[in-house]
Amino acid sequence: MRNSTSFLYKLRQNDKLPIRIVSPEFGHLSPLEAADYDAPRHTPYYLFLFMLVGRSGHNIDLQQYEAGDNELIFVMPHQVHDQPVMEQGANFLKIGFDESCLSLLPKQYPFLIDPLNNQKVNFEPSAALRVKAIFAILLDLLKYWHTEPDLILAHLNSLLTEINMAYFMAHQNPPDGKLSKFMAFKAFVEHHLTNHYSISRIARQLGVNTNGLYQIVKHYSGLSPKEFINKRLILEARRRISYAERTSIKELAYGLGFNDPEYFSRLFKKITGQTIAQFSKDLSGN
Repeated sequence: MRNSTSFLYKLRQNDKLPIRIVSPEFGHLSPLEAADYDAPRHTPYYLFLFMLVGRSGHNIDLQQYEAGDNELIFVMPHQVHDQPVMEQGANFLKIGFDESCLSLLPKQYPFLIDPLNNQKVNFEPSAALRVKAIFAILLDLLKYWHTEPDLILAHLNSLLTEINMAYFMAHQNPPDGKLSKFMAFKAFVEHHLTNHYSISRIARQLGVNTNGLYQIVKHYSGLSPKEFINKRLILEARRRISYAERTSIKELAYGLGFNDPEYFSRLFKKITGQTIAQFSKDLSGN
């Protein structure tokens, strides 16, 4: 599309909400629409794909996921998600909505911060039936342009609540009282990634001391706050290299907020095990 930030708004299925649902029989772009709108690589909205029957393969931020019957894959804003590879005859439901839609819902959903670093959700049989039913209702509601937004939001809230419960149940690691601080830390990092703020400044911003922030981040991610931020920066570098944002190492380093391209290059190799040249060569297949 010409402007990726307006992608979902222009293709919404409700006159007031930026939301769209797709099934094998409904919601696909017409050839004319598809010619005008190319889905952005950096997804600017929340995307959920629930497999009813069959399997699908996904590449999210250079990690491979496979979803089968009663499994769900979710993608968060700014992540890179390649077009899913669907098994022949697969049946699925897919829904996307943006941050403004999420802000209208009555609660937070901790799984969206991805504290366990996994974007695949499995459902118990009873929960899978409920999720199918909620998707079916949303599919019906979004077939009508003037559906009352409150009806859509009520069922979207139910869907996200089911996903949130299944996410933490599957990992046997329910959220505790410190999770909100970790969520705030991740959100702060996302919004200020290239500013390279000090850990002490981030801790003050979040209302905790430096040691407390260290303990929280280490508990949920296994990394120190500095290691977490560096890993996130290098992920962003890999994204930009991988998806045709071809620049020199110096331009890439400066674009990510590094003042020293040589330090950036050393950090890239330390985290990935490859030089930037080796990583680029492997991507090109040469």
